[in-house]
Amino acid sequence: MRVYDYAISGDRITVRVPETDEDLRAFEAWYRVASKRGPIALDTETTGLDIFSAGYRLRTVQFGDRHTAWVIHYERGGRFQHAVRAALEWIDELLIHNAPFDWCVVDRHVGVPIERLAPKTTDTRLKAGLIDPRQPQEGGRGTGLKPLSAWYVDPKAPDTQGDLTSVFRSLGLTKATGWAGIPLDHPTYNLYAGLDVILTARLNPCLDAELSALGVRSKLVRFEHEIARICAVMQRMGMILDTEYTRALNDRLGFEASHYESLALRYGVTNVNAPAQIREALLGMGEEWSKDEVTANGALKVDKAVLHRFADLDFQTGARLNLRTPNPLAEAIIKSKRAGKWRSTYTQTFLDVVDADGRVHPFINSMQARTARMSVTRPALQTLPSSDQMIRRCLLAEEGHVMVSTDFKAVELRVLAALADVKRMKEAIRAGEDLHSFTARLVFGPDFTPKHRKISKGIAFGKVYGGGAATIQRQTGAPMEEVRRALAAYDRLYPEIRRASARWQREAYETGLVHVSVTGRQLPLDRDRMYAVVNYACQSAARDCLGQSLLHLEEAGLLDYMRLPIHDEVLCSVPAKEATDFAREIERCMTFDLYGVPIEAEAEVGKRSWGSLYGASE
Repeated sequence: MRVYDYAISGDRITVRVPETDEDLRAFEAWYRVASKRGPIALDTETTGLDIFSAGYRLRTVQFGDRHTAWVIHYERGGRFQHAVRAALEWIDELLIHNAPFDWCVVDRHVGVPIERLAPKTTDTRLKAGLIDPRQPQEGGRGTGLKPLSAWYVDPKAPDTQGDLTSVFRSLGLTKATGWAGIPLDHPTYNLYAGLDVILTARLNPCLDAELSALGVRSKLVRFEHEIARICAVMQRMGMILDTEYTRALNDRLGFEASHYESLALRYGVTNVNAPAQIREALLGMGEEWSKDEVTANGALKVDKAVLHRFADLDFQTGARLNLRTPNPLAEAIIKSKRAGKWRSTYTQTFLDVVDADGRVHPFINSMQARTARMSVTRPALQTLPSSDQMIRRCLLAEEGHVMVSTDFKAVELRVLAALADVKRMKEAIRAGEDLHSFTARLVFGPDFTPKHRKISKGIAFGKVYGGGAATIQRQTGAPMEEVRRALAAYDRLYPEIRRASARWQREAYETGLVHVSVTGRQLPLDRDRMYAVVNYACQSAARDCLGQSLLHLEEAGLLDYMRLPIHDEVLCSVPAKEATDFAREIERCMTFDLYGVPIEAEAEVGKRSWGSLYGASE
């Protein structure tokens, strides 16, 4: 038995690494007694983050309480693997920091399914996010084990992940290769593996005390655990990758990036990511900037919005505007950067992470942003343009299935109407009116134009997302004076929104600059951006509407068909012959009432690829 002693908060702790049958029997005796005292913390060490990719390995599994950790070398096989499985079967309560990752690892590589692990798991990372969802760069404590341990447990708690990076370098390894290459019996590797579970065990009661002090309801904590479990099951299922199409697209995007780079070179731009070169070349071509297209330090902007204006392309869709002569350099830079980004972010990532069965398993973070909105990474599918069909075409429904996408109808505005009790807006929703057309008619008159509707839509989302007149003007292309008049009319039409914003800001000042959402979620505000309270309140409630819908879908027996939650959309793979019936049931599960406002969903049935829902032919 290898034994490592350490001190945390002045207490002596021990990390044990079994090597013999006798050592493993001692481990069994320990967990049988320790599990009667309370939950056991669990963690894993693996070769990386892409759990389902070829060659991925589970190296160690750790168990621990406040004073003792056991590091089981699962990679050694045989009796060590048997000991891990026996412990997981015996232990009734588990503590895990970032449970979905370890659930998927254990499910895939140990064979203990998520369905058995999740009901007995408490995730300390989820608890921390319910106390303060902000990351350190936003003024929060973060949700990583290291910063939380330093705050709650011991200011001198080691950065077990960061410190190992220096060990990797000393062994001639990189951060990318270190987790797979470090010797299994390396003392620092084993010590730090054990410390993580001890820190998790010590962190949990501290989080419980703060959740209680803040009045965060236990029902919300359990709700988040259920959502995390559903998302982990979707990640485990993954989606079929059309590998042939993806490889061809990957090659084409690489060619496009190089082609447009060569066009930019004709104008003296050797690097499409070098603002100074781009600025100088555009000035030489006679381009002129408006007064607000300047950075904080006075430099002329060459960001996406400016380049799209010079290229005569719509900022959102990329469509030709026919407002001016397109600048060929600006257009070449846009197209080169887009092709390069889409290749590295999407197609190459798909090919890097695809498993042996031809499936990709994007990681679904069920509680990511400050408002708890979900995110999808490896690849970041939630950042795809809303009009894209090309990348979405890579992902397929099951054989004999089609894709069904079900999206909430204007959920942020419906949530705003419900939370702020916006009477005219609620009447329009109940009458089945299109909210943007309804607003445009009241603001601009019965003869309103599509341009007027676009302005009304821009103002509505500006209210929800915190965009002011300048943002709305840039997005709609309308004259500033017209935008200002429309904003004033909007405020007269829906006065409840301004009153609710003022009330929520006032209440937040009384609670330490924290807005408590309708579901009891803590939403910290920034002193210089208190107006963002409307955005936080609406986005958070909309996200919880999606979370509740996921629970409804599971209750209806649809979890096996669910693939991804993207923004306010749920993507499903359903049998083609029964697609209409499935779509109707999904809509039912995602339709309910929020303070008298109907939250409604609309399903669209596509063909086999996700891209077919966006215009792809198959």
